[in-house]
Amino acid sequence: MSSSPVLNQRAQHLLKTLIDCYIEEGQPVGSKKLAEAAGLNISPATIRNVMAKLDDRGLITSPHTSAGRVPTELGFRFFVDTMLEVSPLDKQIQHQLAEQLNPDQNQDELIESASNLLSQMTRMAGIISIPKGGRLVLRHIEFLPLSDQRVLVIMVVNEKDVQNRVIHVSRDYTQNELQKVANYLNQHFIGEDIFAVRKRLLEELQKARLDMDSLMQSAVDIASQALQPEQGNREDYVLQGQNNLIRFNELENARKLQQLFDVFESRRSMLGLLDRCIQAEDVQVFIGREAGLDDFDNCSVITSPYTLDGEVLGVLGVIGPTRMQYNRVIPLVDVTARLLSNALNPEK
Repeated sequence: MSSSPVLNQRAQHLLKTLIDCYIEEGQPVGSKKLAEAAGLNISPATIRNVMAKLDDRGLITSPHTSAGRVPTELGFRFFVDTMLEVSPLDKQIQHQLAEQLNPDQNQDELIESASNLLSQMTRMAGIISIPKGGRLVLRHIEFLPLSDQRVLVIMVVNEKDVQNRVIHVSRDYTQNELQKVANYLNQHFIGEDIFAVRKRLLEELQKARLDMDSLMQSAVDIASQALQPEQGNREDYVLQGQNNLIRFNELENARKLQQLFDVFESRRSMLGLLDRCIQAEDVQVFIGREAGLDDFDNCSVITSPYTLDGEVLGVLGVIGPTRMQYNRVIPLVDVTARLLSNALNPEK
């Protein structure tokens, strides 16, 4: 990121006014409009002179043949770093977020809710990275018999996450047999990592295959399927509200939108962006190509990490045009990340 240029007070005021007007209307700002909005008793010639200097410094530019000017990425960066006034999030909005991100939901539901809330409240795209595998502690397990040598596994892991899966076993089991296996696993392995449990059972199978009683053989047969890692069909992130971006005129060009949506569809591009964001300890703002993506030249990304037991699980944030209302979106992203962390860390 470029170092901030030095501007006198009048130039800063005019630049801030121009950016405020552009954020509000999305149109190039002319000298007459700027003079009215700035409320300064100076001549149009003086304003044009200041605008020329801001243009020379790369903070604003004239699009095409327009007489008005718009902020550049550098101009927005200067605005965010030195002139932005961020107010605390409205109490009513905080209450609404807290209600939606309540600890009674499991992790997947909370993550989905967080992305959806950010999209709805900003009318832009909400994104959140999904935590990688991590440790899954067995809290309770049950089995129900199905037809064709299949069993429904109902498993509670960590504090409150419920996982259901159908497994294929070597033979049909009765409900009584499955109940005995569940009782055995719940009695001996509660509080342990599910993959460690599976490993131990399989090791026992190798050591004492001939000496195992029928209950232990059944436990190994079923647990080896029920406790194995799920195949890689889980998404790495949730992205919602992309279509909201169509309403912004700087993104309405069909080619520009197609490029942007191609980035959204690119797993590598989005994961690269999220990996950059997750390195920050607090709210991070990427403006335009600072995100490391060429097709984000008219977009900004605001993210914040969320945690579990003090460890960063992922990041959540908003993707929108560079003329987004930073003073409103930054605290919204910040508070949402904090509330999600609180919901994932209920008091024990």
